[in-house]
Amino acid sequence: MSAGRTHFSLEEAAAVVSHYDVGVIHQTRRLSGGSRDVPKIVVITDQGKFLLKRRPKGKANLHHVDFAHGVQGHLAEHDFPVTTLMATREDNSTVFEWEDSIYELFKFVTGSRYDGSAEATVEAGRQLAGLHLDLTDFSGQGEPLKGSFHDALIVRRHLRAAGGRKAERPSRQLQHIAEVLMELYNASSVRVNELGFDSWAEQVVHGDWHPGNMLFRGRKLVAVLDFDSARVAPRVTDLANGMLQFSIVGGRPNPADWPAYLDEQKVTQFLDGYRDVIEPGEHELRAVLDLMIETMIAEAILPVAATGFFGHLCGVEFLKMIRRKCEWIIAHRESLAEAIGV
Repeated sequence: MSAGRTHFSLEEAAAVVSHYDVGVIHQTRRLSGGSRDVPKIVVITDQGKFLLKRRPKGKANLHHVDFAHGVQGHLAEHDFPVTTLMATREDNSTVFEWEDSIYELFKFVTGSRYDGSAEATVEAGRQLAGLHLDLTDFSGQGEPLKGSFHDALIVRRHLRAAGGRKAERPSRQLQHIAEVLMELYNASSVRVNELGFDSWAEQVVHGDWHPGNMLFRGRKLVAVLDFDSARVAPRVTDLANGMLQFSIVGGRPNPADWPAYLDEQKVTQFLDGYRDVIEPGEHELRAVLDLMIETMIAEAILPVAATGFFGHLCGVEFLKMIRRKCEWIIAHRESLAEAIGV
């Protein structure tokens, strides 16, 4: 099963925060949300409330972090709702390195999670389009990630690895479902490529647009929290991922009990919000459903290939659920295409 949550000590947090001009620390507490590999501590000082984050060792490429911070700074200048990065006292840097780790300190933002309402769904789509407009001319500093979940060798490598896992007890089931997902992934990749994906303009995109990375007040988005996956890719990859993430239906403890369908209303609500600001091209819209299949498979397969699990969920059952949802999109392609206007 997947490893437990990573922590760092309160003494470590105090030592790091001492390099920032944020006043005297009065209270600290661990924050349990988000990635298990990225420990966070809330720090309350006489100057306010802050969030300290430590990037996981081995994943904290300094050039990528610099790029992500440049993206956030650029968006802040355009009044986009991002959290404020604090700079160190010594060198006015938003990146602090200490003992082979990279730390970031943010002003804490108070808000609520996505409530599933039509208004919040439209707002999430609208804000994604706003982010794309604001980043159209951004070049930035550091080294951006490039590419996406589409037609990716790494996704196929993980599908093959999952199918070859020896330690997984139902290994034949896992091998079979990995093979089926490979077929679905390849078929969608081909269809998207035939629509001209390689010729579509690239720009900086968010790379991980989903409800868990957002805070709302009422139905208004007040903070986008995570830019670790910011990269250069066609912006339709962000759009397709957002349409999927906001329409996925799950919620029950066992993925075997999750329904196959997506929430079709949320698919169109998210897209309607995006279209309030940006109208995607016809070929981009025609590619969206297949890109939703690709991103669903890509996100699911990496942890299963590595551990046999998706979080604490059985990898076999989780991938079976992913297969059902992919096949539901395929079976309802015509009605979904009509709903999104292609």
